[in-house]
Amino acid sequence: MKLSVIIVNYNVKYFLEHCLYSVRKAMRDMEAEVFVVDNNSVDGSVQMLKSKFPDVTLIENKENAGFAKANNQAIRMSKGEYVLLLNPDTVVEEDTFSKCVDFMDSHPDCGGLGIKMIDGQGNILKESKRGFPTPWASFCKMSGLTSLFPHSKRYAQYYMGHLSYDKTAEVDILAGAYMMLRRECLDKVGLLDEDYFMYGEDIDLSYRITKGGYRNYYYPEARIIHYKGESTKKASLNYVYTFYNAMAIFAGKHLGPKQNRLYSLIIRMAIWLRASLGFLSRIFKAFALPLLDFVLIYVAFYFLERAWALSYWGRADYYPDDYMLVAVPCYILILLLSVYVAGGYTRTLRVHKILSGFFSGMILLLVFYSLMPAELRYSRALVVMGSVMSFAVVMLVRIVIGFVRSGSFSLGEERSLRYAIIADEQEAERVAGLIRQTELRPAFIGLVSVGPKPEKESFVGEVSQIEEIIRIYAIDEVIFCAKSLTQTRINNLMTLLSRYNVRFTIAPPTADFVIGSNTINSPSDLYVINVNSVSSEDNRRKKRLFDLGLCLFLSLFYFFVFWFQHRPLGLLKNIVLVLLNRKTWVGYCNEGQVGSLASLKPSVLNPGDALPAEHLEQATLHKLNLLYARNYSLANDYNIIIKGFRHLGR
Repeated sequence: MKLSVIIVNYNVKYFLEHCLYSVRKAMRDMEAEVFVVDNNSVDGSVQMLKSKFPDVTLIENKENAGFAKANNQAIRMSKGEYVLLLNPDTVVEEDTFSKCVDFMDSHPDCGGLGIKMIDGQGNILKESKRGFPTPWASFCKMSGLTSLFPHSKRYAQYYMGHLSYDKTAEVDILAGAYMMLRRECLDKVGLLDEDYFMYGEDIDLSYRITKGGYRNYYYPEARIIHYKGESTKKASLNYVYTFYNAMAIFAGKHLGPKQNRLYSLIIRMAIWLRASLGFLSRIFKAFALPLLDFVLIYVAFYFLERAWALSYWGRADYYPDDYMLVAVPCYILILLLSVYVAGGYTRTLRVHKILSGFFSGMILLLVFYSLMPAELRYSRALVVMGSVMSFAVVMLVRIVIGFVRSGSFSLGEERSLRYAIIADEQEAERVAGLIRQTELRPAFIGLVSVGPKPEKESFVGEVSQIEEIIRIYAIDEVIFCAKSLTQTRINNLMTLLSRYNVRFTIAPPTADFVIGSNTINSPSDLYVINVNSVSSEDNRRKKRLFDLGLCLFLSLFYFFVFWFQHRPLGLLKNIVLVLLNRKTWVGYCNEGQVGSLASLKPSVLNPGDALPAEHLEQATLHKLNLLYARNYSLANDYNIIIKGFRHLGR
């Protein structure tokens, strides 16, 4: 056996499927084997593997064993002369494996090999080659000096910036996303260190390879796409802690006492700094726009109150101080909360949602106003005028934001995109149909043939004309079909078209999805046939509000409700878990086998609880899940709650 490919997967089913299609092509005419170690994924990865890749050796862990331990499980079972550790969020070219094996065969001193990695937009990833993370190199990276002097041998040691990305070179550290290893070397220096749960194990092994008398090489003649970051949420506090803790483990093992103390100090500072910045960044992103709205509306209310008091009552200080200090903030909070509930703070701007939110908030304010004591009913006119004025302020804010982002005085509503699909005739039409079945509502889909242009109106040209097609048809996104194009050609086209302001996505063969670089940060950019109404932004918000509302109701009336429960204490526990967003009141049947449906929190009840039968067949449960996901509505949740009310303590 020449090559053993090992992939550790954790909840990245779509990326894994695309990766394995590319691996299958790259292994042709080569004696090779593939292992996938699944670390207890819940996204249907295992079911997909069993149905679409039965030739892959699957290791199913019942818990998340971590990257190092999972790789070692497969390494011990593998038989290849070379072992390749490969991330699931990668795509290899057809000749990637053969080129790397040939290089290893001709360089017996090579213990480990890394290659050129590009992201989903065709840009080279700096992690393709790395230097040893000395305290100085780490400080330069964390302080930003590396970014300021990216080609400096002194300040860019972390990424070995002085070395060209286009020349083969000896490097200190290999990236774990693609790490080809000589088994003879592994037998000598040992496997991955399982003290590292995730991150750092590639640095540790690379260091031990050089200490064992072998060399690590960067080899740019072979390439992969690496959708960096999909299998881990890099902005999370857990990522920050795990990554820098791994660096601390490395320092303790391989650096001297004095260096270790300095390194540990840098690590602790970095953890606190990154954690603090990450926390503040998340808070800012979540509340910046509502806070801006609140402040500007408050200022507008101040001038409105003064102007109204002066014109109607004859003096600007007619209303008491409590009006601006207490009443107006309460008005604004009710208005903005109504806008949120209506969907006015979704990622896509919807003017009608904002308008309906302010109208609902105004009606709610007028109802409260009529119930207040006479001395607190300051002015019904100010409530109505303030609500209308608040809508105007919010819309003005959105117009300004739209201008800052796009340079045009528009409301910034998300426009329909224009697509170009590069494929043969049959595959192009299949993928176009897939796009139309999603919620994208494309403005234009132009099909681009890889061969002679078919005599069909939907085909706008051939792949050799793609640059002209992008300009003439104002294309926003280019979709490459992997069934019709080699991965090498896709990568070359991405490089060619990188100067245009377009996005790239790839449609794997026979799959019902396409993936691209934007999918990493925005899961909604993973284009899947829409069977997941429950996953839309509006429905997620409505479902969460429904959960919280039911928690409030059950808490207020607990001492009445618990008499009707099979497990009263279980109800109390579920209320707490739902409040903490650890559970949802209604979800899927048989949650471990939901396949490609949108993920939901573990649930208390499911659609099966609305049926009289106690035992349902697996096929029936699957259909219930599909119908629940596709046709989600609050009415369905309410109906299931009523039918399964006695089981809320489950």
